[in-house]
Amino acid sequence: MSQWPSLLAGYEGAEPLPTTINPDGKSLYNPPGPRSASYDEFPKQFNPSKNGFDFHIYYMPAVAAQAQYAKELHERVRREFPELRIYRLWDKPVGPHPTAMFEVNTFNPHQTGALFSWLVVNRGPCDVLVHPNTGDALRDHTELATWIGKTWPLYEECLRPTPS
Repeated sequence: MSQWPSLLAGYEGAEPLPTTINPDGKSLYNPPGPRSASYDEFPKQFNPSKNGFDFHIYYMPAVAAQAQYAKELHERVRREFPELRIYRLWDKPVGPHPTAMFEVNTFNPHQTGALFSWLVVNRGPCDVLVHPNTGDALRDHTELATWIGKTWPLYEECLRPTPS
């Protein structure tokens, strides 16, 4: 028995997918089907009382060029994505984050995809921790997180639940 539930539950009686190769000679043909709800709403595992994703943009404040770039990136993100929740620029470690950073929150899959793709090409020397908000802070920041750029070690102790 796998530790993960099957992602094919609900497709048990579905027609097999074709193995036809598209004219590009590489990709598989996918027959048209209904539009995925994932384009418009986050998976049910997300905590509905929070935003969907946090983007933590890291920089090294002691490196003048990085600090300046981060300041400009912060302003540009505020101008480019005014509908997102954007926090102040921190010039020191905060919480589990080991260096200076600022945080941006997204609230739907469209915002998440737009910010992600924009940061991929505009982050400059900054690195970005991207994580969902499922209600399990430790798992969100580690197992479920992804990085744009290099990874940084987190101070995980402050993410662990405190014993009652």
